[in-house]
Amino acid sequence: MSAPTPPSSIDTPAQPRIESLSAITLATRDMSRAVSFYDALGFPMKFGGPQEAFTSYAFGGAYLNLIVDTRAPVNWWGRVIVYVSDVDALYRKALAAGLRPSLEPSDAPWGERYFHITDPDGHELSFARPLR
Repeated sequence: MSAPTPPSSIDTPAQPRIESLSAITLATRDMSRAVSFYDALGFPMKFGGPQEAFTSYAFGGAYLNLIVDTRAPVNWWGRVIVYVSDVDALYRKALAAGLRPSLEPSDAPWGERYFHITDPDGHELSFARPLR
């Protein structure tokens, strides 16, 4: 009696792979205040607005969503990193809008220029650009 033939790789389905980040959704207690913050930074709104329970910003093939949730604000949980065309220009735009980044733009040893800012609900954002 012969041993059964092992299945070929043709019979084995390909393993799924992680391809991209579609969206991140952040909770806010006050949509109007949150929308003002993200609008001031120049995020392009796709859906929603200051009076809505859900707002979505679309850029670079991804979305940053805001949802009204009474559990906000949050304690620090991590950071959203957004690549921008000009870190220093966005920093100046934030200052001109009366926003307070937590540090000035700087060059990191891992090869990015960046600065951090915290939104009104305690979500930390980093705006970065790879160094050449």
